[in-house]
This record gives sequence, C-alpha cells and structure tokens, in this order.
Amino acid sequence: MKFRTLAAAAMIAAFGAGVVVAADEPQVVRQEMMKKVGGAMGALAGIAKGEKPFDADVVKASLTTMDEVAKAFPDQFPPGSETGAETEAGPKIWEDAAGFKAESDKFAASIEAVLASPPADQAAVGPALGSLGASCKSCHEVYRVKK
Repeated sequence: MKFRTLAAAAMIAAFGAGVVVAADEPQVVRQEMMKKVGGAMGALAGIAKGEKPFDADVVKASLTTMDEVAKAFPDQFPPGSETGAETEAGPKIWEDAAGFKAESDKFAASIEAVLASPPADQAAVGPALGSLGASCKSCHEVYRVKK
C-alpha cells in the first residue's frame, strides 16, 4: 500500500478516535470536528495552490473526513453547551436551530456533490474547494462568534 493511502486512512481513523475520546463535552467535540475540517481543507488548499502534488487518495480522504463531520456536526449542540471550553458557537445556533440545521445540511450536500464526482486533477481542486469554502463561510457568518 502506498504511504499516502496509509496516511489518508490514518487521518480518517484519527477523526473517529477524536470524537469518541471527547464524547462527554460537546464543545470539545465540536472544536475537534472543526479542526478535522480545517486539516482537510488545508490539504485540499495545498493541492489547489500547487504546494503539494495532486493525489486522488488525499483528495478523497479529505472529502470523506469533511463529509463525516458534516453529517454528525449538527447533533453536537445540546442545550447547555452554549458556553464553556472557549466555544465560538454563537447563540443564534440555539435561537434558530432549524436555520442552523439547514446550513449544516447545505454544507453536507455540497460535500456529497463533490464526493460524487471528485476532482480528477489539480486544476479541479480549486473550484471544488471554493464551493465548499463558500458554504463554510455562510454558516460562520451567522452562527459563529469571532474571538
């Protein structure tokens, strides 16, 4: 097996382990999940910018990580988790739970669309990343408190 494939598999496994370890504190779980998305976005950005060579396994692993997070993320905001652990979750999440869920679903759908037809070369990674980033931004603008 190629080293990159092993690294991609390790990245996916680490995601699952991170969620289990911090399962008692939703704020920590959310933060770990966002770190996973940030790492995946960073890997894709490196490819899009030409800083890293195109690697279909890395692209797929990054998108898969984001997809897993997107599907589980909306469930990490139970009542009482509005504060603590230096959370950046905005109060609008609890005030407009349906809107937040809709934004989360939009992000998940955008990832699924890219996963259905993943970028086949470096030139295609940038536009895919742009569409995913726009979805992230629209949610962060409304539902995240900047510190």
